[in-house]
Amino acid sequence: MCNFNKQNEETKALIHLFMKKCADALDGPNFLLGLIEAMKEKKPNALMHSGCKIESKEARIQWNKIVFKDKLDILEEIIRSHKSSQNQDFNILESDSEKKKKKILNMVKTLTPIEFTITPLNSETQQEFKFKIFENVKDDYVKLNPIFVAMFFCSIEFTKKALKYEI
Repeated sequence: MCNFNKQNEETKALIHLFMKKCADALDGPNFLLGLIEAMKEKKPNALMHSGCKIESKEARIQWNKIVFKDKLDILEEIIRSHKSSQNQDFNILESDSEKKKKKILNMVKTLTPIEFTITPLNSETQQEFKFKIFENVKDDYVKLNPIFVAMFFCSIEFTKKALKYEI
């Protein structure tokens, strides 16, 4: 999941296009990387930041709801267990235990309404980019959004590879 080289071509292209568009709106890749670094500085995780907003010198990312530690722990466990996975289409609801599946389902219900908005601070055009945590939420199938995972859980190197990727 956080190994760009192991992604399928469709996922690589999706992440590349989003990161490139975002970087262009922020006047360059270094500004996007600066925002991601500002997010990484927030400990234990930027999602728990009480202001639901993180700013670098050039950009801001904000979201509409704080993520509490119990939900973040479940999300991190899912991402950690699939971090080196080549399969981006895995269903996060697949679990051996019904108790664990119920916890995941509650986390999905809580986090589905969250929307992230990236806004350049020093631009006349003020282009915004929005994304959600989950790419697909259906009755028995939930897929994480690779953009969300890249922004909040993958390394800066992942983003650099995504920006350099050629379609």
